[in-house]
Amino acid sequence: MQDYIIELRGITKSFGDKEVLGHIDLSIKPKEFITLLGPSGCGKTTTLRIIGGFEQSTKGDLYFEGERINEVPPFKRQINTVFQRYALFPHINVFENIAFGLKIKKMEEFLIEEKVKEMLKLVNLVGFEKRKINSLSGGQQQRIAIARALVNEPRVLLLDEPLGALDLKLRKEMQIELKKIQQRVGITFIYVTHDQEEALTMSDRVIVMSEGEIQQIGNPEDIYNEPVNRFVADFIGEGNIVDGIMVKDFEVKIEEQLFTCVDKGFEENELIEVLVRPEDIDIVKEEEGMLKGNVRSVVFKGVHYEMEIKDDNGFVWMVHSTDMAKKGERVGLFIEPDAIHIMKKVG
Repeated sequence: MQDYIIELRGITKSFGDKEVLGHIDLSIKPKEFITLLGPSGCGKTTTLRIIGGFEQSTKGDLYFEGERINEVPPFKRQINTVFQRYALFPHINVFENIAFGLKIKKMEEFLIEEKVKEMLKLVNLVGFEKRKINSLSGGQQQRIAIARALVNEPRVLLLDEPLGALDLKLRKEMQIELKKIQQRVGITFIYVTHDQEEALTMSDRVIVMSEGEIQQIGNPEDIYNEPVNRFVADFIGEGNIVDGIMVKDFEVKIEEQLFTCVDKGFEENELIEVLVRPEDIDIVKEEEGMLKGNVRSVVFKGVHYEMEIKDDNGFVWMVHSTDMAKKGERVGLFIEPDAIHIMKKVG
């Protein structure tokens, strides 16, 4: 068996004289849930469309289980796609929508019925066979679109922002449901989104993209806790990013104050950038703080308080804490060594 089911080697894509993808190298393992994450215009959907066969790369090669498939048309690839707008047929019922691809293949009726029932069970919509598409909720339509794609037994399923049209509560429920479906069917999912929480919730690995380039590839914990640069740190979750000096291994200067950290391998006195997540800062008594400052604002978020604290050097720290400080109060900030993440300074 091949180590990778999908490989992109040196993929570039230009529309006219505008390059939208620049030398993408990416290898995807069987049964992985991969998410292409980034802002609008970063190239994630173009990458997905190249994998699906809906776009041709300008340069580079695409491999499926070790075989080059650049010229293979979409309908001959063992890859199916679920689009954001689902593309369901409103004039036929749920059963006929799911069965559509099987009927094109001229499969026997009893097999079609068996497979459609299996898919309805998978997406928790048993009993919906005769319902019209327009009578379904957005979440139900999304499940039918997934069932229709999976009934053809693809080796890879591409999903282009399929939860984008759902409300927040349903979207969160479907994130969990999609991951369960992927684990049940045991195939590769390649998912596109600009929603950071969605990517972190569902993915085995996240590919963070910006301006047609891959910025970082890693599991959700690494992407969140160990971003490689300011873009990733800023795009994934909330963070305090401040200039610093890496004095030596395990010692960094932030805001003229020396801090112990867990990073090493930088030049002595190298200019770097420091990331500290808001939830990793403790509010303490002023005299106990590594940094000291004034509370500028306090917002109750339900689970925690979100506070802006301006330190005595003028930097404003975002702090998430279950302990509340009052607006205008003098406080200290305490940061543990493993909460300090050092990043290379670019530019």
